[in-house]
Amino acid sequence: MVEFVQEIAIYIHRFHNLDLFQQGWYQIKITMKWEDSAYASVGFPSRVLQYEAPNPSSDEIFGVWRIDDSDNSFATQPFKIRYARQDVPLSVMIAFNLSLKRHEVPPKSAVILKFELMYAPLLEKGSVLQVSPTSSAASIHEFRIPPKALLGLHSYCPVHFDAFHAVLVDLSVHISLLKSSVRNARQKVASDLHDEDYAAGRASNELSNGFSQEASVIPNEAMRVKALLTSRDILLEEMQKLGKAIDQVIDFTEFISQLDDAKLFSLSLRPHLPSTNFEVPGRDSGEAQNKFEKPNVFLDFRSNGLLHSVPYHVLLHAADTIGNQIVYLWTVFLNFHRANKSKILEYLRDTWANDRRAEWSIWMVYSKVEMPHHYINSRAEESSYHGGMRTKVSVLRKLTDDPAQTASIRAELHRRSIAQMRINSHSIQDMQIFEDPSRVPVVIVERVVNAPRRTYSGNSYFCHHDQELQPSLNGLKNTSKFSTNDQQQNGRLLKIVVFVHGFQGHHLDLRLVRNQWLLIDPKTEFLMSEVNEDKTSGDFREMGSRLAEEVASFVQKKKEKASRSGSLRSIKLSFVGHSIGNVIIRTALAESIMEPYLRYLHTYVSVSGPHLGYLYSSNSLFNSGLWILKKFKNTRCIHQLTFTDDPDLYNTFFYKLCQQKTLDNFKNIILLSSPQDGYVPYHSARIELCQASSSDFSKKGKVFLDMLNNCLDQIRSPSVVEQRVFMRCDVNFNMSSHGRNLNTFIGRAAHIEFLETDIFAKFIMWSFPELFH
Repeated sequence: MVEFVQEIAIYIHRFHNLDLFQQGWYQIKITMKWEDSAYASVGFPSRVLQYEAPNPSSDEIFGVWRIDDSDNSFATQPFKIRYARQDVPLSVMIAFNLSLKRHEVPPKSAVILKFELMYAPLLEKGSVLQVSPTSSAASIHEFRIPPKALLGLHSYCPVHFDAFHAVLVDLSVHISLLKSSVRNARQKVASDLHDEDYAAGRASNELSNGFSQEASVIPNEAMRVKALLTSRDILLEEMQKLGKAIDQVIDFTEFISQLDDAKLFSLSLRPHLPSTNFEVPGRDSGEAQNKFEKPNVFLDFRSNGLLHSVPYHVLLHAADTIGNQIVYLWTVFLNFHRANKSKILEYLRDTWANDRRAEWSIWMVYSKVEMPHHYINSRAEESSYHGGMRTKVSVLRKLTDDPAQTASIRAELHRRSIAQMRINSHSIQDMQIFEDPSRVPVVIVERVVNAPRRTYSGNSYFCHHDQELQPSLNGLKNTSKFSTNDQQQNGRLLKIVVFVHGFQGHHLDLRLVRNQWLLIDPKTEFLMSEVNEDKTSGDFREMGSRLAEEVASFVQKKKEKASRSGSLRSIKLSFVGHSIGNVIIRTALAESIMEPYLRYLHTYVSVSGPHLGYLYSSNSLFNSGLWILKKFKNTRCIHQLTFTDDPDLYNTFFYKLCQQKTLDNFKNIILLSSPQDGYVPYHSARIELCQASSSDFSKKGKVFLDMLNNCLDQIRSPSVVEQRVFMRCDVNFNMSSHGRNLNTFIGRAAHIEFLETDIFAKFIMWSFPELFH
């Protein structure tokens, strides 16, 4: 009787520290189990291959890896983490086996793969490990391997643990169905493939021993054979694909030439099956018989159910033979992987990255909207002077629906549809996302494009085109006047991203977004702005001036360092701001000290930024809080946000800021907003028309439209960038875990959620990675 096991091999390439808060000794512990408790067996480490031995003279690694029989776990050797972006090479392959009973092939249960980050502190007695890090787990990251993937899979699987233990464990997972006992498979494969005498002899022996061939037994064995054939074909195909991808082709010519599934099963089919069983619609039995004799006939067995007509003893022999073939291929793969581990991991990582958009599309909704040419606040006037020419403009119409409410309803309906979905994937599932899909943030992505000039009869603001964005954003590429010359030059491209916190914030507030950016582009330099910590109650002009000086100094230092190590080709300078940090960024860009760097501006990510201030704010509770800050603390920036810093609205800080060219140099602009965020007006974060202003024909409404038009004119302007990416990303969080409290009622919870979760950032950044390179 042939028994089979599920083998799951995990190759751990390296441990990379992104953002661990504590120095100390760390260790990775791995266990796995069936998701369905009806499967009694547990995964146990069957073999460990240490590809490269650690440096014995290094004090960064202590001891060796360990297998614990008490919980069937594998643990890497403890390693010391002392600084950010530290790399620890591990280079070890661990194979886990999960035994399968006869009725469990193919498996119908998923497998849960569990990674634990073990920690022990550094003690003062030198670098030697004093306490074992296996006492408790600092963090856990679980993955689900669905049943479809258990027949065969080769996938990259990054482990990050959580927001407070941000690391990157570079690893890949390799899965196959194997025979539980290996009998010199490499030598047996060739001889067993076409041994007709062996099949006939075994058939006679089984019949003489009274082997049952009842109809109830054959379908189960047929399913086992079908699963084995699928597993073999996947393994062979994936190995050929891997070899081609890394330019190290494996020669399977002899192996493939010996494969003849039709011959393997035809030994007993002719005497046991009537010709009517071979009939194919539209063909006579002779044609079907001729088709059966072709080498690829087994494809018909699997699709048409003919495998169930194969005698029981032939199925047993086939299972044994195919099992030997799989063991042979698996052995070849392990040797091939060891010789090409880095190239294989790189290829699988690239494949994984390319699949993110499709994998996470469940929680993302894509659409395209037109940006109106111009808004005017007049029902009679139909034209306006623009750029010295008299041109038609869009006449403002009253918004009858609240855009924030409409967005909330749209996201909630999508969330309900997710709850009813049956996700049946072939890929490894990150349980931080897939454990409860209905609790994951829903992201509505709007690609905003310039509308053609129109007459008053049609306002493009109301023209939505619900169509899916292409993965490359319709071929979006940076085509600025200086990019072509830069590409022709040799030298390093210096990439810098500046992160700016919000009101009373901390310089590490945006570290989760930074970590995702670092995963996409590890060579990027980051500046977590600190100059305005504890100083966000003052004047925006002062905060912007301090930021400008900090950024200019940082860029200059990085330029000098890059120039010393070689020629500097160009610079990409990007900004990410949260809340009023976005106002500080735009104010800084208007400073003269930043002028030499404006031509290097690349991507701007605004996370809930009040770009149009609080001229129209519908959150009465929050407005009361702002009034208190102004009345009793005389907070200068609050006066500026609410347009009370000057009696004349045309002399206020925000009105003048919107006249400054602070957006037109960016190649990519991404505005993140949330209708649940009560701290920042929805329209202000999205730089769009609001319901209240659409019917306001007073001076206040005119000032608002002027600011809106000035901002959109900068985004629309082709003077610096021929084709700019402009996206609005609406993030709808699941707030059920927060309960009903003051934070959720006034909208603070969603405003802070942007800083405390990174799933929305994963979705957006990995779906459009070209914007963050």
